[in-house]
Amino acid sequence: MKLYALIDKATLIKKGKSLEEAVKRAKSLNASLLQYRNKTGAYEEKKEDLLTIKSLYADAPIIINDDLALIAYCGGIHLGQEDILKYGADIYTAAEHVREIIGSKIFGISTHNKKEILEANKTSVDYIGLGAYRKTDTKDTNNILGDTLDLLANFSEKPVAAIGGVKLCDRFEHVTYLAIGSGLYEDNGIFG
Repeated sequence: MKLYALIDKATLIKKGKSLEEAVKRAKSLNASLLQYRNKTGAYEEKKEDLLTIKSLYADAPIIINDDLALIAYCGGIHLGQEDILKYGADIYTAAEHVREIIGSKIFGISTHNKKEILEANKTSVDYIGLGAYRKTDTKDTNNILGDTLDLLANFSEKPVAAIGGVKLCDRFEHVTYLAIGSGLYEDNGIFG
């Protein structure tokens, strides 16, 4: 399995840690993808953070969470189920519209159940995020999949990133990426 490192600005601020520390940790673990999430920052702050991440770790694509306006500064976008519907009446037309905007950049969406996975199979997304695997403090996780996550992942025709409370030690049979945020720091004390 590959590492998909989630760099969440709110978590960094809460823990009093720098963007540089987060990127250094992702790099030390050879992350294949990095996702930058900043739900409250202004456009310029997000742009500067993306440029900083890219300057520190050019070996992995940087995915922006939900903010299509910043696609020029990164290698792709990840959208939640609610966010993708801002771009079309249904997931199919929305995904087609987003794909037109981003071209060949990486495109991922969150899924939570078999229905959403099967819908994603019929779109141009490059991967799906599937979860939540377990409860997490960084996001509302009403839909906990637990061990059924791996069974559901088998329905995906796209690579699957296990999301939500995933840890470095977790293993799955049908998952390509471990999408890990605050769990990246558990075994080395950065956030401890």
